[in-house]
Amino acid sequence: MDDLVWTPLTDLARMIASKQVSPVEVVSAHLDRIDKLDAKLRAFITVMRKSALAAAQAAEARVLAGDQLGPLHGVPIGLKDLYNTKDAATTGGSKILAGVVPAEDATVVSRLRAAGAIIVGKLNLHEFAYGPEGLNEHFGTAWNPWDAKSHRIAGGSSSGSAVAVAAGLCAGALGSDTGGSIRIPAALCGITGIKPTYGRVSRAGVLPLAWSLDHVGPMARSAADCALMLGAMAGPDPKDPTSSTQVVPDYVGALSGDIRGLRVGVLRSFFLESAGVVLRQAVEHAIKDLAALGARVDDVKLSYAEHGIGASFAVIASEALAYHEVWLKARAREYQADVRERLKAGAFVSGAQYLRGQRARALIRDEVNAALGQVDVLVGPTTPIVATAVGQTEVTIEHEASDVRSALTRFT
Repeated sequence: MDDLVWTPLTDLARMIASKQVSPVEVVSAHLDRIDKLDAKLRAFITVMRKSALAAAQAAEARVLAGDQLGPLHGVPIGLKDLYNTKDAATTGGSKILAGVVPAEDATVVSRLRAAGAIIVGKLNLHEFAYGPEGLNEHFGTAWNPWDAKSHRIAGGSSSGSAVAVAAGLCAGALGSDTGGSIRIPAALCGITGIKPTYGRVSRAGVLPLAWSLDHVGPMARSAADCALMLGAMAGPDPKDPTSSTQVVPDYVGALSGDIRGLRVGVLRSFFLESAGVVLRQAVEHAIKDLAALGARVDDVKLSYAEHGIGASFAVIASEALAYHEVWLKARAREYQADVRERLKAGAFVSGAQYLRGQRARALIRDEVNAALGQVDVLVGPTTPIVATAVGQTEVTIEHEASDVRSALTRFT
């Protein structure tokens, strides 16, 4: 049964469809592993054992009946606890919403269920998705599974999603990304995460952090697994006016594995000159591997990239405060300390600063789009540091001190 928890998501879907393994076996193996490990890992806020097993039994009946199956039929998936679910509470990682069960599923959850996915539970996160470390005072901070002895951060805010996938507690998971919240935990936990193009996936029924920057995306152990999930999730949604109406491409079919002639751009002055030596060496090694596989590598410069941090703060702080203002006034003590202080900081961002932040964002976007007219992809590290100990607040990068939070979000 242990082999099933490490079988790639795409292989699980194929094996279930061909009756090599049953959805009940697959889901039970993952639930048993959750029971065994999650008291320490704290990846889950809510384990949906009863409904997951019932859904697995129904999925098995459909396989045996020869019904047409969805691309994720019988595959166990976890949800960051920002996604509305009609059969389980959606807490946002906060006691403020404890016990609140939404009336309906988020659009993306409905699409995953329609594709045959089995929802095994709701995953831990930095409270209300407002932090890159993945800290949570209410439900416990998720434990990075790559260090069994020391409690290291998993990265945030989608900490539980990354831990659950990395530890074999579910085959794939949903995260969300506003300023790095899929990419950072994916990097620190050694999995794959995709922040899709804005509007590619509906955000209807997802608790927001910052409306104009929030993205919904998959997290899994490979690009192929993420591609299969993204294909099931993406598409227009009348409930989300920002969702794209463009045709959803065949993400899985595009994975040819051949990168000969691929134009790879390296933001050397932005990424590599401000990363730690270990990460810099790892990225340089990866770039050499890409070149050896036939990619053409060129340096790329972005003059506005360094302004991204300030612009991001102005936009996120303002929009987060707008959403939380009523709760913050009435129930401030119920927020964990770091989130409460970050929300309060939003009150000091003026309207002019917010607009300047959006303008800087537009300039950066235009410059990146221009660069992507010359290359196909941009390559760089997600963070300049590796996973730090929980409670560690400072880190040294190339003899320069930085607070952990700023370091984690430097490149995202």
